[in-house]
Amino acid sequence: MACWLYEGMLLFAVAMTAGWLFSALSQMRNAMDETRRPLLLAYLFVVFGVYFVWFWCKGQTLGMKTWNIRIVDRQGRPLTQSRAFLRYILSWVWLLPPLALHPLLGVPVVETMVLLLGWIAVWAVLARFHPDRQFWHDAWAGTRLITSKPMSRR
Repeated sequence: MACWLYEGMLLFAVAMTAGWLFSALSQMRNAMDETRRPLLLAYLFVVFGVYFVWFWCKGQTLGMKTWNIRIVDRQGRPLTQSRAFLRYILSWVWLLPPLALHPLLGVPVVETMVLLLGWIAVWAVLARFHPDRQFWHDAWAGTRLITSKPMSRR
């Protein structure tokens, strides 16, 4: 989970840069612009997808490298782009169900955030019930996280 939080801080920088680029190119003056906001969210979804698929195919994101974690397929091989993309899509199960309640059912933002935090906690605990103690989106995507040896410095 610490790696996940660290990755979130790195993604904040990616989101800020991508958001700035989107707003500059589309002449978006306000992030709450109802006409361009869905496009911005779709653009960020694609940018995050490119970030994760690119780094997962190389074995590690920047956060994973810091915490000595590597991602491989079930046979221990590096991920293909299609498997990394499948993992990216399936990893949204961590966030989408509670976030979908906000626009679909009109759940207020504060309650949505509480539901989101509870949902994340439930998904983290459910990994303990998997036979290999891995996250369910990894099991579904045919991937697993392993400990990698830190690079020695000479």
